Amino acid sequence: MAAVVKVAEAKAHLSELLAKVERGEEIVIARGDQPIARLVPLEEKARGRAAVEAMLALRDSGRIKSVTQAEIRAWMREGRK
Repeated sequence: MAAVVKVAEAKAHLSELLAKVERGEEIVIARGDQPIARLVPLEEKARGRAAVEAMLALRDSGRIKSVTQAEIRAWMREGRK
């Protein structure tokens, strides 16, 4: 879901909002409660960069257990049975 910011906030934090858009996020600018504009990345690479950043964040979160080469080889041998 896109983040919604008011016009005054968008004017004050434009550089930060553009950095978020470069990472693949979508920003909706609203006047009051009425959405009036949408900031989206121009290139498809932004989605790829966002995906890579998400994967790196997941890797660094500690929620994924590291796997040794020996474990991988054992899984491969098991799969051949």
